[in-house]
Amino acid sequence: MRLEPRENSTLLLKALVPVSAACIALFCCSLLILWAGASPVDATILLVKGAVGSRFAISETLTRAIPLIFTGLAASVAFRAKLWNIGAEGQLYAGACVATWLGTGMIDLPAGLMIPFLFLAGALAGGLLLLGPTILKTKFGVDEVVTTLLLNFIALLFVNWLVFGPWKDPMAMGWPQAAPVVDSAILGHMIPKTRLHWGLAIAVATAVFVWLLMRFTTWGYEIRAVGYNPKASNFVGIPVNSTIIRTALISGGIAGFAGVSELCGLRGYLTLDLSPGFGYSGIVVAMLAALHPLGVLLSSLFIAVLSIGADSMSRSLNISNYIADVATAVSLLAVLFSMMLTRYRIRWR
Repeated sequence: MRLEPRENSTLLLKALVPVSAACIALFCCSLLILWAGASPVDATILLVKGAVGSRFAISETLTRAIPLIFTGLAASVAFRAKLWNIGAEGQLYAGACVATWLGTGMIDLPAGLMIPFLFLAGALAGGLLLLGPTILKTKFGVDEVVTTLLLNFIALLFVNWLVFGPWKDPMAMGWPQAAPVVDSAILGHMIPKTRLHWGLAIAVATAVFVWLLMRFTTWGYEIRAVGYNPKASNFVGIPVNSTIIRTALISGGIAGFAGVSELCGLRGYLTLDLSPGFGYSGIVVAMLAALHPLGVLLSSLFIAVLSIGADSMSRSLNISNYIADVATAVSLLAVLFSMMLTRYRIRWR
């Protein structure tokens, strides 16, 4: 068996990548469900019903999709420039930390100004956290996969120190959490009596903005050009290093949005479990969307449906909800394999 590069990949072939990945993931989940002694058909019905079967279920699915949209966009922007940002998890917590610091009484602004201010501050924190690894990459050739991944653990340990130490809320009955943000920093609910907040509108607007940026601006063109071929980009006068640094600030900033959104829209205070791994799931979201900003909206919804539906299925059939994690991982592997097949053709000798 050998691989031959394809001269052209049709649009249909590229479109089949996320669809085939979703189908493969669902097939693997069906095998696991069968192994657990349950019916895959019943499990699938319960999964779909648990994710979109009621007004409350839909609101929970959309609420789960919000941070996935932000982290998926962060990964898609960075990956377009071949900047392998694995640190969206840490950048999420950086945004949440700064929003906690400023939003618990440090700054007194009306809600109309406080929320945009916190999002901008969170974006700055996320962008600056990614700036260090990016400078090490551009100046010294240090692998950003390692540095951004390690920064995730540093950020988590820093948050752990904060919520057990100087920021621990004395009114929290001993729970390790920071003081709640002020009322003017709270994002309102889009639907009464649900947890769905206006972070969804901000996330969708961010996806549209990123699409416009990447599609119609010089910045977007330079980011895509550097990702395709940095040597050719440098030859035609595109400043490669400054483009990568600019990309890092945008990517880290969007990941910082995720932290502010979860803090101000859902929890109201900083905890160590603010994110169950949204930064890592964002990589899957971005790959499923083929790095397209608007595709991130659909892939985020797919992962959110799997996650929320699996919880409901698990309770009804008494099987593990980790099946959703398996499906997410299989989706990523299937996308990578399918993308390889769009570039190469398998030849059997």
